[in-house]
Amino acid sequence: MWVDADSLVLVFVPNKDSKLAFVNAIEVISAPKDLVPDTAQYLSPSKVEKFEGLNKQSLEVMHRVSVGGVKVTPFNDSLWRTWIPDDEFFKTSVGSEKRYFGGRIKYRVGGASREVGPDNVYNSARLIQSKNDSVPSVNMTWVFPVVGGYKYLVRLHFCDIASISLGLLYFNVYVNGYLAYEDLDLSYITNSLASPFYADFVVDGGDGALSVGVGPSKRSMSYCIDGILNAVEVMKLNNSLNSLDGEVSADFVMKSWSTGNNTAMLFTLVAAVCIVLSLSIVIRRKLLVSRESVSWSRLASNSSDDSVKN
Repeated sequence: MWVDADSLVLVFVPNKDSKLAFVNAIEVISAPKDLVPDTAQYLSPSKVEKFEGLNKQSLEVMHRVSVGGVKVTPFNDSLWRTWIPDDEFFKTSVGSEKRYFGGRIKYRVGGASREVGPDNVYNSARLIQSKNDSVPSVNMTWVFPVVGGYKYLVRLHFCDIASISLGLLYFNVYVNGYLAYEDLDLSYITNSLASPFYADFVVDGGDGALSVGVGPSKRSMSYCIDGILNAVEVMKLNNSLNSLDGEVSADFVMKSWSTGNNTAMLFTLVAAVCIVLSLSIVIRRKLLVSRESVSWSRLASNSSDDSVKN
């Protein structure tokens, strides 16, 4: 989240069905400046345009996936992230293969850094390769469950760890059914093999599922790689109410809780007063009853002073 003040305030309050709010630990970590850019491509049915102010949004990570690789733990990530394997999201059953690269990942100035994605993310991938012109490659597709009613930042990570030389890899990229990149040429962007590149797209969540696809383009060549993908990140953006959890703003929750808390305190105070008054009435009645139950005897008129004292 973007913080534009000298202090970061965290507030925990019980919800309407609970009387308890607690937290066990808090970690506040500053993010690198190049982690989230200011702009991204917004893909919509009408047109493709720039989405401005992305780094001012609050982002909730929904999925962080290492494509074709194993689980990457915080021990191997400089920002302590966890990248899970893509198997449960991958929907293409044939025509693709996993690839692992044992060489050095070549990070370049102005491109993806190790904070954007660690080596263990870029040294593995899934790829498709056409055998000949008569048997074209199929698209690789991933489907991620999301919550409808929000926009999502989709970050795709690419690193050509499979081509034998530059200028042989061309492919199309699809996000949520939209053509995000046509004839993507990684060697033109990075001017090197095994050099990482990432692209950011903003899309609407739709009906609760978000798809990513990679497939051959019209410039793909026979017996060459027709598509590659190394990692995917899907992050929910806050809505217009600055909320990541429904159509209720934080201010409304705070005011409602404050009002409800004061009402509860007043109710408790009134109840306590009523209980005290009730107890006092009961005690008074018991005292009166106990006094009335005591029998008094009239002293004899001929009693001496000594017997009275006794």
